Amino acid sequence: MAENTVEQVDRQIEGLDAEQLPVGEHELHGPGHFGGLYAAENVAGTEFVFGATFVALGAGVVDVLIGLAIGNLLAVLSFRFITAPIATQTRLSVYTYLDRAAGGLTSKLYNGVNAVVFAVISAAMITVSATALRIIFGFPAQEEAYPTHWGFVVLALAFGAVAVLVAAYGFNALAEFASICGPWLMVMFATGGLVLIPALADSVTGSPTLSSWSEFIEIGGSAVFTGTTPSGEAGITLVGIIGYAWAANSFAHAGLIDMSLLRYAKKSWYGYLSGTGMFLGHYMAWVSAGFMGAAAAAIVSTSIEVIEPGAVAFQALGYAGLVTVVIGGWTTANANLYRSGLAGQGMFPQLSRQKVTLILGAVVVVAALFPFIYRGYLNLVTYIGIVLVPIGGILIAEHYLLPRLGMTTFWARYKGTRNTPALLAWGIPVALAVMTLVLGLVPAYLLFPPVFLLSIPLYIVFARRMGAAERYPEGEAADKLFAERVKVFHTEQAEKAATGGDTTDRRTLTSVLKVVWIVDLVVISAGAVFVLFFSPDFATYLEHRDLFFWIAGTGTVIYFLAAYWRLRRMKSYARRALA
Repeated sequence: MAENTVEQVDRQIEGLDAEQLPVGEHELHGPGHFGGLYAAENVAGTEFVFGATFVALGAGVVDVLIGLAIGNLLAVLSFRFITAPIATQTRLSVYTYLDRAAGGLTSKLYNGVNAVVFAVISAAMITVSATALRIIFGFPAQEEAYPTHWGFVVLALAFGAVAVLVAAYGFNALAEFASICGPWLMVMFATGGLVLIPALADSVTGSPTLSSWSEFIEIGGSAVFTGTTPSGEAGITLVGIIGYAWAANSFAHAGLIDMSLLRYAKKSWYGYLSGTGMFLGHYMAWVSAGFMGAAAAAIVSTSIEVIEPGAVAFQALGYAGLVTVVIGGWTTANANLYRSGLAGQGMFPQLSRQKVTLILGAVVVVAALFPFIYRGYLNLVTYIGIVLVPIGGILIAEHYLLPRLGMTTFWARYKGTRNTPALLAWGIPVALAVMTLVLGLVPAYLLFPPVFLLSIPLYIVFARRMGAAERYPEGEAADKLFAERVKVFHTEQAEKAATGGDTTDRRTLTSVLKVVWIVDLVVISAGAVFVLFFSPDFATYLEHRDLFFWIAGTGTVIYFLAAYWRLRRMKSYARRALA
């Protein structure tokens, strides 16, 4: 490897995209940033699907409450002790780190898989949002795996096309809007479940009132999480619920996808802040969505296995529920379309992200026509985790274990050879997992931990045999020089950014707008509590529920007007302060 001069390295750094460099100290964020991001991303339209899926799987109510708590705790610990440390030590995205460690074919295959995965997730979200608009336009419910009405086809195509164009050309504006949706979405999920509990209580006990926690458990076990599937078979076990909850985000934590997010964290303990998403989204929202799904299915006389998220939200929240599904699905779809475009660009660097996003968007729009994709979303993310977590194991071995075992990190790049051990350590565990699934030996929700763990020793063994045990002083010296010059570059960037200026908007109207949207959410929550505890009979319950629908709808309009106005004022003030 030829020795580079300082000037050559500096020119190389200046020519690299910011995504290919470690994050600088001046770009790091505090804990509040990550708590908000995880809450916003994990409270979305998909939660309606997850909640209904656990009901359809025949989960028991006590198993759900305990199993989701344990599974989501395991997910939080995985973010904290697997993802966050390597992210904060390297300050790189998983894509960049994998390219340095494995390079070539492995990176392209990984980017290709991610491009397809995020495109499919986007398609599912577009379909979820379309179920809400379908109610507004009066199309029949899409209960089959394929579209059954031309109106739904037109709606899904139109909605998908808009989502793709926004992801390609207007993502920043949408990301700003999505950033304010988290608190409102959490309130919508919580209140939707509260409002439908009296309807379930009436169907079980003959009265819409609740007198104790044990009565709540009885109602949940009788009408929602019954322990049996709709066909009367024994339902999923406690272990299954734990496994699904832990596996739902396995591609993000064990698979290290969220290195891209946590590389901006000042401390590795910020990984604990994933708990805002796991417990507000994957616990509270899933349980609430289960209650909403069971009640809505009973009200409209439809099986919970096919009832649409839009129909569920409409029964729980009225028109505000339709807005919840549309916004939750749309913001998630666009974020994943953006990720899909980035991953696709990694395969074809000669194309811009916009062009790649448009190409993948064509696939997304067609896939969005088929409702079976979103109905199988829980299994989908579980399978995604099985495919992607070996990459996490490989990078953990590369980063931590090779140096401790006297081997060289980044050996394949130093040696100038293909990292065949990475391909083998990825392919063998996945192949074994596929065989296990085909033979029915182990459920899918139990597979990602052994797949992840198996990839680690496989990589170490193969890497030792193929060159990792050798030393590459020239390559290590070049990387050391590169890291030193990156620090100098970041110091210069920090000085140019003028980060010392105070950009906090303390103007009265900006503060008042925050108070307005907070009070607004409190009023919506109070309305749901009023329906739950002050409806002595079913006729009164219906009156109170209709009143709540009006409160939720009006409150939604007020919330977004106040929150978005405040956001625009804060951004405008920050620009002027820096100028």
